[in-house]
Amino acid sequence: MYDWIILILLAVTDGLLNIIEPFHRFVGKDMMTDLRYPLKGNTIPFWAVPIIAIILPIVIFVGIYFKKKNVYDLHHAILGLLFSVLITAVLTDAIKDGVGRPRPDFFWRCFPDGKDVYDSVTTDVICHGQKSVIKEGHKSFPSGHTSWSFAGLGFLAWYLAGKINLFDRQGHVAKVCPVVAPLLLASLIGVSRVDDYWHHWQDVFAGGLIGSVVASFCYLQFFPPPYDVDGFWPHAYFQELALAQSTNQVATNTGSFNMRRNEIETVYVSSQSRNRIQLRDTSPILDSMESGLRQ
Repeated sequence: MYDWIILILLAVTDGLLNIIEPFHRFVGKDMMTDLRYPLKGNTIPFWAVPIIAIILPIVIFVGIYFKKKNVYDLHHAILGLLFSVLITAVLTDAIKDGVGRPRPDFFWRCFPDGKDVYDSVTTDVICHGQKSVIKEGHKSFPSGHTSWSFAGLGFLAWYLAGKINLFDRQGHVAKVCPVVAPLLLASLIGVSRVDDYWHHWQDVFAGGLIGSVVASFCYLQFFPPPYDVDGFWPHAYFQELALAQSTNQVATNTGSFNMRRNEIETVYVSSQSRNRIQLRDTSPILDSMESGLRQ
């Protein structure tokens, strides 16, 4: 329950980070040489990133659930994925707002008519473009598309590595393909950000690094390493198995103790009965005396 509350708090935090104004770094006229790339659209739209980084892995998780019927695996896979993406989103947007690096197409965001204006004293830019476009122009470092992609698809790569027992030391190189495929897709998304002139290559590299590190951390919080003998299922599943076995062992021991106690009581009562009979049978004189008393 607490995990889901934290996820909601992370989502709210990321929303706030997208609302606040980023730091407006000084941009002089001599710096515009590297910031005059054409203003283009996105090869991978913003709305497509959550589908690729979240929905696609969840579909795979659900498919494995229907085959293996392990609710612990499904629950912790989705939980780990969401933690990976949301932690990455908060880190990425916080750094974006703090750094305020201009995008490669900043010139055209700042001066959409191509007429550049600078402060006569500081030589800083005096933008006259659309405010929302200029605001987005100060969020180059790191790449959000890339960090989200590596956070979601990187987690999926870890998950698949555990499910196919990648490190079984049997030399099946074909097993690497399902693990590399999500990472390749994430890399291509990162490359598209450079091709669209929305990011410098350093932004993409940093975004991929952040997403990969967070994905690895979150996966290992919920699952054993893929090379582990128990790498197929999450930690919680094995903890539940251990608890069930412990409970069964206690119940078995208690049952055995009660059965043994009943056996001891039966033997004791039987022994008493035999002793009582023997005492009465070994004295015929007392029997005759008792018979006389009754008369």
